[in-house]
Amino acid sequence: MIEIGIVEDNVKIRNLIQKYLDMQETMSCKTAVDSVEEMLEFLKENRSPDVLLMDIQLPGMSGIQGIEIIKKEYPQIEIIMLTIYHDSHKIFDSLVAGASGYLLKHTSLTGIKESIETLMQGGAPMSPQIARKVIQHFKQPEPKKNPDSELTLREQDVVNGLVDGLSYKMIADRYDISIDTVRAHIRNIYRKLHVNSKAEVIAKSLRGEI
Repeated sequence: MIEIGIVEDNVKIRNLIQKYLDMQETMSCKTAVDSVEEMLEFLKENRSPDVLLMDIQLPGMSGIQGIEIIKKEYPQIEIIMLTIYHDSHKIFDSLVAGASGYLLKHTSLTGIKESIETLMQGGAPMSPQIARKVIQHFKQPEPKKNPDSELTLREQDVVNGLVDGLSYKMIADRYDISIDTVRAHIRNIYRKLHVNSKAEVIAKSLRGEI
């Protein structure tokens, strides 16, 4: 059972998502609040959910500020941003802070459910519009690279899979390799880039450092 928390100040949207997720056999919405501060209070007194759906513009602390605090205190929680904002700065800031996915609010309820499932399988879900912005960064001229941190072509393929929001299994299927091989490439990528998470890999690609 995937346990989920929601941080969303729009009551109608919050209740709609909560009701839908609670109807899923494999999901349970443990709490739905309208601010980061309320979520932090919940986490102090209760078992942390597996996934948080987080808006950016919230009363009090912003969602991006909330990611940094929550990931520091509860690093096991995966966070998906669910927001109206699609500018590069907010995407970048969210990923650097520790978000593992970024969805726009026009995403369907089914799309939100599938994104949570993708996240729990090792993927980094993004709305198509957001994914396109990330891909555009790959098309920009590459800065001079440190040879010691140069990724192989296959490792770059794996990075592209992460950017596309694919799980390890989906990356393995795309490139006709085993999941163990994907995991080995991920370890090498983390070592070469000096990172510890998928979000950091994506953030580096946004900065044109891969």
